[in-house]
Amino acid sequence: MDVQLDNPIYAIVGRVADQLGIQAYAVGGVVRDYFLGRHCTDIDVVCIRESGKRKTDNQTDQAVVSVGIELAEASAEAVNNSGTKGLKASKVSVFKSFGTASFHFRHNDEDWQVEFVGARRESYRADSRKPIVENGTLEDDQNRRDFTVNAMAVSLNAATYGNLVDPFGGIRDLDAGIIRTPLAPDITFSDDPLRMMRAIRFATQLGFRIEDETFAAIARNAGRIAIVSRERITIEINKIMLSPTPSIGFKLLEKSGLLPIIFPELSALKGTETVDGRSHKDNFYHTLEVLDHVAANSDDLWLRWAALLHDIGKPATKRYDAKIGWTFHGHEVRGSRMVKKIFTNLRLPLDAKMKYVEKLVLLHLRPIILSEDEVTDSAVRRLLFDAGDDIDDLMTLCEADITSKNEAKVRRYLANFVIVRQKLVELEEKDRIRNLQPPVSGDDIMRTFNLHPCHEIGIIKDAIKDAILDGRISNDRDAAWQMMLDEAAKLGLTPVEQK
Repeated sequence: MDVQLDNPIYAIVGRVADQLGIQAYAVGGVVRDYFLGRHCTDIDVVCIRESGKRKTDNQTDQAVVSVGIELAEASAEAVNNSGTKGLKASKVSVFKSFGTASFHFRHNDEDWQVEFVGARRESYRADSRKPIVENGTLEDDQNRRDFTVNAMAVSLNAATYGNLVDPFGGIRDLDAGIIRTPLAPDITFSDDPLRMMRAIRFATQLGFRIEDETFAAIARNAGRIAIVSRERITIEINKIMLSPTPSIGFKLLEKSGLLPIIFPELSALKGTETVDGRSHKDNFYHTLEVLDHVAANSDDLWLRWAALLHDIGKPATKRYDAKIGWTFHGHEVRGSRMVKKIFTNLRLPLDAKMKYVEKLVLLHLRPIILSEDEVTDSAVRRLLFDAGDDIDDLMTLCEADITSKNEAKVRRYLANFVIVRQKLVELEEKDRIRNLQPPVSGDDIMRTFNLHPCHEIGIIKDAIKDAILDGRISNDRDAAWQMMLDEAAKLGLTPVEQK
């Protein structure tokens, strides 16, 4: 089978490889995505020195390392001398310890990257996923690949340009939508346990099925994930999160036994309990339904994290009340407090992104509670004040959280959310509540009453803020100033000019 490679970089690399006596193949994801019709701007090239065409002896002691670097440097130079309009390579980045080299280039107004590595054979120690690397053949290199759909290679040399090398039936598995390992899956996953996460991630991204024996091997080897760094695990989790239907991945993580190891807080949501014939819903599957709803409406990773964690506090707050059944009072507060620990354990950023997730988890019940009652201006103002610029994301999360099987109930909630949204717009235009800074500041109060920082200043500021949010005064300086004077008088304070 011939593969029609249309980026000029392939022909340039192939021509340089022929001049240097190197066999060069595009391999892995770029080949897989070619057959899937997916755009891919990351090109991996595997290189093999042809027999008898090595460089000098002292340069080939580590041939597996040098051949990729040599081809990368020569290819970058050839790109810049090719005369192809708009095609320019960056400086080559060399990673000798990994035996790789890469450069970026522009093509069709896009940034591309091409990485070169010598063909290699790998072996592993039981306590590490870092391989022992030896020089190898193309067959060795394809044997070490994670899945059949990622083990296909396309020749770049002139004599065989475009020829597909597919020893494990990658094309067949692509057509069937199957994720399967090239070699025995127990060996593949035991050698590099991160591949278990990658199998689930690819199945989620592509909508593929993990072949039965391959999945059974993931379950058998789940405990091996403990040797993988949290950072690498979280990279895969985030890719699952950004997939079109993230629930696929989390269900596979749970079914395989990986989830309790890598994310015990999420695993703890699973299951139901029945007392006196009364059960609560399975909060794990509810959470995944909410996550999918959010994913259908937003590509934002951190809004999706808020969806995944919105009920994370429920296991710790679950109680049974003989009169009303199961309750989870305060789960939004408990959940918000859990976010930092979860982000820390998963090596997620402890910055404004974490604060955003904490806020949405804390507030996720507010619009729902609001929609159950009469939608008052005061309640909407307070919601707008507390949510600030994240109000639209909060509303998206809350609408996604309505997963009842009672269609009439869902329609009622969503209709009330429409009213809430309308009031949010109207009151923001009228009262400018979002990110409210009261018109009278603490400095104003201190100067007016000749005060140092003290408790009374906070009392006056809170009174002004509450009056604005309740609609008792307008959000302007004159009204706020008069309220400051009135509240200060109640506290026995007199403006300095009147003393």
